[in-house]
Amino acid sequence: QVHLVESGGGSVQAVGSLRLSCAVYGYTSSSFCMGWFRQAPGKEREGVALNNSYGSTINADSVKGRVYISQDNNKNTLYLQRNSMKPGDTDMYYCTGGYPPYSRWAKVTPADMHYWGQGTQVTVSS
Repeated sequence: QVHLVESGGGSVQAVGSLRLSCAVYGYTSSSFCMGWFRQAPGKEREGVALNNSYGSTINADSVKGRVYISQDNNKNTLYLQRNSMKPGDTDMYYCTGGYPPYSRWAKVTPADMHYWGQGTQVTVSS
């Protein structure tokens, strides 16, 4: 069983930066994919970025150029660096893990992933 625990959410002013962390507990293989989704109230959960030992991808066009995903395998932690944030980035952010086919990465959906954290709220004020 894999457990994911997010941290680092909070409030930030527009154009500011924030780094989210996700600690991974349990056994995972080198092909285990981790990533971040975000969800606004009343909207579907949207993929933001995915990463594993072989590569990474940024899924959400609205954040390209303003987001960076990385992973520290020694600490079993995944990070999401958010820069130049906008009020529209206000969402609940979820850490996720699983084994989605690489062909699905560009259009990953929640159904492609197996494990989820509890979520961390990010609020951007203007």
